[in-house]
Amino acid sequence: MYSSEESGLLRVLRFLQSHSTEYLSGQDLSDVMRMSRVAVWKHIKKIQELGYTVESSQKLGYRLAGNTDRPYPWEVTAGLQTRFVGQKAYYMDIAESTQDEARKLAAPDMDGAVIIAAEQTGGRGRSAKRWVSMRGGIWLSVVLYPKFDVSVMTLFPVAVSLALSVAVEKALGVHPELRWPNDVTINGKKVAGILVDASLESNRIGSMIVGAGINYNVDASIIEEKLEGVPGFYGAASLDSDSKPVVLVQAFLRELEQIYDELHDNNTDHIVSEWSKRSSTIGSKVRVDTQSGIVSGIASRIDGDGALVVGGTRVAAGDLI
Repeated sequence: MYSSEESGLLRVLRFLQSHSTEYLSGQDLSDVMRMSRVAVWKHIKKIQELGYTVESSQKLGYRLAGNTDRPYPWEVTAGLQTRFVGQKAYYMDIAESTQDEARKLAAPDMDGAVIIAAEQTGGRGRSAKRWVSMRGGIWLSVVLYPKFDVSVMTLFPVAVSLALSVAVEKALGVHPELRWPNDVTINGKKVAGILVDASLESNRIGSMIVGAGINYNVDASIIEEKLEGVPGFYGAASLDSDSKPVVLVQAFLRELEQIYDELHDNNTDHIVSEWSKRSSTIGSKVRVDTQSGIVSGIASRIDGDGALVVGGTRVAAGDLI
């Protein structure tokens, strides 16, 4: 696991990035970094393995010729305009689930920490549904210790899906729609989903693990093939862009913090209004599978707790079918 914490490798990388227009000799790097030339060489090799392009010349030294496409922790935190969300970042090449990894990290001093995986082998969505998390997508989880009332918790997944939708709009110029309760869609197919795991202590929220799975530059047809016939699956889409994934990751972390602040300020009306503007569910005839049975009718609105009103019936939890 890689982290955004200071290290010898990160010091060498930052120095190369800040001098990318020139070659730096191994001796120069050794002197500035205060490490042996062998240590410098090992860090250079590792930087290359991480996907960065480093040119080397026996006479001139080293020069960083290209950055990586991978959202490593130091790329996420570089220039990130948040107070605390994402300011501690971690990256794994393969994880069974970023939700599980985030749960291991969870502690009050890790508030806002994000963990990202290049691939998940056991990704899951709501109600433990299978989530195909192939390499190339964006799979992440954020640790949060909210101070808002437990009554706000049911609106939180809806609010997070709004934050992700706004981030996609700002970072990529794409305008997705929102499908109740917390799916982000393109042309009626799922492009991203939100999962929130919460721990409760007495009558307050202990911690929340917010997971986001984003199909980013992946082959959606493979996902559709793997999930064909799975109950509730309605198709997959991908956000295809030349932008580096870190651009969208940073945008999401900014919007997540902003929506988080709105919830702390009890500004639920604004969240409900903005979600409804982007929703493909509101105004449509829907069928919702609930624990009490199927509820059918026109979806007229969501209430301040995130419940969907269908034909006059409030549905607090369920799946559109």
